[in-house]
Amino acid sequence: MPDLLLELRSEEIPARMQRKAAGDLKKLVTDALVEAGLSYEGAREYWTPRRLTLDIRGLTARSADVLEERKGPRTDANEKAIEGFLRGAGLSSISEAQVQSDPKKGDFYVAIISKPGRAAEEIVAAVMPDIVRNFPWPKSMRWGKASAKPGSLRWVRPLQSIVCTFGTEHEETVVIPFEIDGIVASNVTYGHRFHAPDAITVKRFDDYVSSLEKANVILDAERRKDIILHDARDVAFANGLELVEDEGLLEEVSGLVEWPQVLMGSFEEDYLSIPSEIIRLTIKTNQKCFVTRPQVGETLSNRFILVSNIQATDGGKEIIHGNGKVVRARLSDALHFWKRDQGDLPDLETLEASAAKFGLDLKKPLDQRMAKLDALNVTFHAKLGSQGERVARIRALAADLAKITGADAALVDRAVVLAKADLRTEAVGEFPELQGLMGRKYAVLQGENASVAAAIEDHYKPQGPSDRVPEDKVAITVALADKLDTLVGFWAIDEKPTGSKDPYALRRAALGVVRILLERGVRLPLLATTKDADLLAFFHDRLKVYLRDLGARHDLIDAVLTPVTDDLLMVARRVEALTAFITSEDGKNLLAGTKRATQLLAAEEKKGTVVADSVSEALLKLDAEKDLFAAVKAASAEASDAIAKEDFRSAMAALSKLRAPVDRFFEDVLVNDEDAAIRANRLALLRLIREATSTVADFSKIAG
Repeated sequence: MPDLLLELRSEEIPARMQRKAAGDLKKLVTDALVEAGLSYEGAREYWTPRRLTLDIRGLTARSADVLEERKGPRTDANEKAIEGFLRGAGLSSISEAQVQSDPKKGDFYVAIISKPGRAAEEIVAAVMPDIVRNFPWPKSMRWGKASAKPGSLRWVRPLQSIVCTFGTEHEETVVIPFEIDGIVASNVTYGHRFHAPDAITVKRFDDYVSSLEKANVILDAERRKDIILHDARDVAFANGLELVEDEGLLEEVSGLVEWPQVLMGSFEEDYLSIPSEIIRLTIKTNQKCFVTRPQVGETLSNRFILVSNIQATDGGKEIIHGNGKVVRARLSDALHFWKRDQGDLPDLETLEASAAKFGLDLKKPLDQRMAKLDALNVTFHAKLGSQGERVARIRALAADLAKITGADAALVDRAVVLAKADLRTEAVGEFPELQGLMGRKYAVLQGENASVAAAIEDHYKPQGPSDRVPEDKVAITVALADKLDTLVGFWAIDEKPTGSKDPYALRRAALGVVRILLERGVRLPLLATTKDADLLAFFHDRLKVYLRDLGARHDLIDAVLTPVTDDLLMVARRVEALTAFITSEDGKNLLAGTKRATQLLAAEEKKGTVVADSVSEALLKLDAEKDLFAAVKAASAEASDAIAKEDFRSAMAALSKLRAPVDRFFEDVLVNDEDAAIRANRLALLRLIREATSTVADFSKIAG
């Protein structure tokens, strides 16, 4: 079966867009071909900084012929209805239609329309122009003379050539020559911009890949990544160093080069006095380079790894020199920021009121920055006030939370008033992703308590499902206060997440609260703390996601969670115990016995059958119902004691003993007795079972 090779080559494709664009091209093309009646065995996309490529294998050469049956009007319909039917079906006379009968609707006309299949080449030529013209680039541009015309082609950067060849492995391929704004698809592409700029004629994918490689282009992005990573490791190792690996940077750099050449540069050792995080970000952000460290230890070395797209004749000396100049200039700026942040601000006299408000010491650099943040009235959100006002709210909330977490109240207060101070440092101004981390470093430099310093960095955490959770009680307290203030505030101004939109990362904040409570064993009454039932429901949603990711069954979560449950740690422990218990023999007994009783009770309640307010022992006539009543009382008492100790598994085990008396009850006792009082009493007995088991879970929600 034939294969299809497609390449769209442009002046440049930004690295951050390449992977998605290649995936979009694959989906758009294959969906269009399948919709047109073709099938294929496999498709794979490729990308480089200048091209998107699609290799489709085993494409059918032609779409199948199709017979379409189109229903028309009744045979006794008026003339206009019949004329409309003929036009729509493409028939010249009603004699070309068939008549079918329906027992209810009578006789009606049916047109059998034959649609012959089309050649794959014709289909490709038909679908590609629209795919290219409507390609979903985040940003695109027009260019050249044609750009002045309405509807001219837009592309991420000027589209320069298109390759589209079609054919089997053993036969000569053909070009499918569709045209888009003067660019005609052909079998001609071009290699490396500098090393091999001449035209290359290609036939099919394997020939295309080998021809590109001869022209200094490695098509496969994963292979380019592998080359860069292993060469970088080797270069570092050869110099007695170790590469500091960075998957995000590796992905980006592989999208900047078609012919990766790994080189090593250096900078003066004096710059190593700057924190490693700043050095790494400076070199990564400004020059897309990797840093290295000694093979023993965590401190950085003064060598960096750069990736060039050119195999230089001088061995890369000029490239290394040029990159080194830029790196040194940027590190010089970073050193300047680092030193200035440790010095006094020039306008301390204007900060006294803010310092008094937060109990700050203006002799200390970080305290000065917090006072400056407040004095400048820097906005947190237009409807939620300034950063200073936000810190004041977090401060009050953290004081209450410290009583729950057991953290030192004075240390919590100190951590809160310094937590946002580094937002006014020059280092964080240059690299916002260092907020918290720089605050911790500056706090250590001015002699803050270790718990305070740790809380300044960790109060932002966890920022995702894989991020670490704070461990120190002070950090836990400040982190909870920070996230709860964010959530309560945005709920108050009705800025809640909708669908996929969550501009203030409120889902992440709620998941952070959930993880802290569960992973650090914090018992926090969320409803009492937030005073918002709708926000509690939002926490429940995040809790469900978290527990399901850990493998918990959704029905077991639903069985434990009620709309007013606000102790999430208790929920997690109940779900954990229920998960372990429900598959055991005792668990199966408890589930079966409970369901039999509660389902019958629910059915009678639905019918409006009277249920007594309580069980009257005087109305218990049979041994089976007397035994069940005694068993329920005993099991309830035992379960209550276990629940008080939060031993949920023992509570379930106690209740599981009801299975035998429940079974005997249903064998020997007719619940719907003719005597209304006895019937109501027996239903009250079943209600006791439901009430007893509901202290552990709502068993009606458990599957099985």
